[in-house]
Amino acid sequence: MFRHFLTLQQVSRRQISSTVRRQLVNKVPDKQKLFQEANGMPVHLKGGVSDAVLYRATMGLTVLGTAYVIYELVKAALPQKKG
Repeated sequence: MFRHFLTLQQVSRRQISSTVRRQLVNKVPDKQKLFQEANGMPVHLKGGVSDAVLYRATMGLTVLGTAYVIYELVKAALPQKKG
């Protein structure tokens, strides 16, 4: 068992230390062009479908959270009678 652990540890070290650094492509200029384009769209929707889904999910969670907080506040302000 211990020998197996050492082998796994050596393999994981080798893979981490010998990885080739990938050349990352700078996407910032392309994103700047996209978001600065005057096409009448709100900035939070210019990123496409993923931005629209994230926006709607965020708004939905915000509305549901606000409604739940108001419900809990009303429930705390008007306690039920014991008996």
